[in-house]
Amino acid sequence: MKNIQWYPGHMAKAIRQIKENLRLVDIALELTDARLPESARNPQIGELLANKPSLLILTKSDLADPQETRAWLNYYQQQQQPALAIDSLNLKPKLLEKKIEQLLADKIKSAQKKGLQRKRMRALCLGIPNVGKSTLLNHLVGKKAAQTGDRPGVTKAQQWLKAGKNLDLLDTPGILWPKFENQIIGQKLALTGAIKDALVAVDDIALFALNFFLTDQPNNLLNRYHLVPADLTLPLPDLLLKITKNLGMKDDYERASQRIIFDCRRGKLGRYSLDKVAEIESGINNG
Repeated sequence: MKNIQWYPGHMAKAIRQIKENLRLVDIALELTDARLPESARNPQIGELLANKPSLLILTKSDLADPQETRAWLNYYQQQQQPALAIDSLNLKPKLLEKKIEQLLADKIKSAQKKGLQRKRMRALCLGIPNVGKSTLLNHLVGKKAAQTGDRPGVTKAQQWLKAGKNLDLLDTPGILWPKFENQIIGQKLALTGAIKDALVAVDDIALFALNFFLTDQPNNLLNRYHLVPADLTLPLPDLLLKITKNLGMKDDYERASQRIIFDCRRGKLGRYSLDKVAEIESGINNG
């Protein structure tokens, strides 16, 4: 996989703005992709939130393996990291508001004892690009207040939004970190759309996807691309060419690679999880 350059100026600016705005909010909502909960967490965000209450929200849970998502929620509970898995389009706003109230219960109670009038809770929403922040915010607000798209870098500026009776949300642009310690993380993020497609070799990402599904869910490849079991024993490049022909794309393997990537992103190959709790628990460093 070729080296990826992805750290535009607006991301560095977003880091500075987050530092400035953390003092204005009661809690941080860190969004991560349920299909790769750890790989999609910017380590810089963890450092920024060290002294701030936070809720980890696993978005796009409708695309992830439900059993693996449950395992991740249990893992985060053991790590004493409050976490919630959601399908951004079907989340009940009151559910999130109630969870935030639980995490801020001590602060709310302290203010009440001092006789202070209850203020609206203020939350900062942050995460990597294309993790579903704007989709979630629009659902909570009940209107298209934040621009959305199935590509990274759509949100460029911060904006305050009102959600429900007691919650104000501050949207922020998605921020990646300057360097991946392991290129596997880069491949996972490219496959799920956190890195712009123009910055990667699509055939490399398609081969990564095929390798994953061959191990994790081979039947999904058979059904989606009209393969026979013997095809799954082919070397990965040959398998990609076979799928290219089956899709009626002759030898245009780049076009077929794009189809495979989009199929993964849209759930056409089934629900899957690229990060496995068992890998962390067994000490395997997959990123």
